[in-house]
Amino acid sequence: MTNIAFIGLGSNMPDREVNLYEAISELAKSKDIEIVNYSSIYETDPVGFEDQAQFLNMVIQVSTTLSSSQLLKALLRVEQDLGRKRVIRWGPRNIDLDILLYNQENIETETLIVPHPRMHERAFVLIPLLEIQPTICLPDEEQPLHEKLEAIPDKKGVRIWKRKNGGDVFALFESSKDTPKKVLRKS
Repeated sequence: MTNIAFIGLGSNMPDREVNLYEAISELAKSKDIEIVNYSSIYETDPVGFEDQAQFLNMVIQVSTTLSSSQLLKALLRVEQDLGRKRVIRWGPRNIDLDILLYNQENIETETLIVPHPRMHERAFVLIPLLEIQPTICLPDEEQPLHEKLEAIPDKKGVRIWKRKNGGDVFALFESSKDTPKKVLRKS
């Protein structure tokens, strides 16, 4: 069975953009994960622990044969392979990968809660998610997420950093040997 998931990516340690690209590249290597869409990259102010560098954030949409728990394990493995250290809650990190949505399902286990429990409060999640899926709603809710975004009072901390198309001509993996077609279509 093919599942659709939306994954939030973030990085605020040196080489932030490279960290995002490396995480996507690692995910794309899996025979069980196909990256089908991705947002622009946004520069965002830190949330929670504010005495740290600004983040780069984006969202990718994947098609996967993995269950939600298997996908979580794959994301944690990529974080570990890329050197993620969990020291301070909401603190600096070279890479952060979160399952935001999975098949429009509500999932609650000891290790995973989907939809991501704070995503509806965070402009840095909703803006890139809505860029690639503008009409999406949370599972079992009729209110579109764009209405939840409108209810967030402060969106100033989220700025476009590299556009997916146009503007800065953001092309996935523009600075490495991989090409967008290779990653998105696994050709």
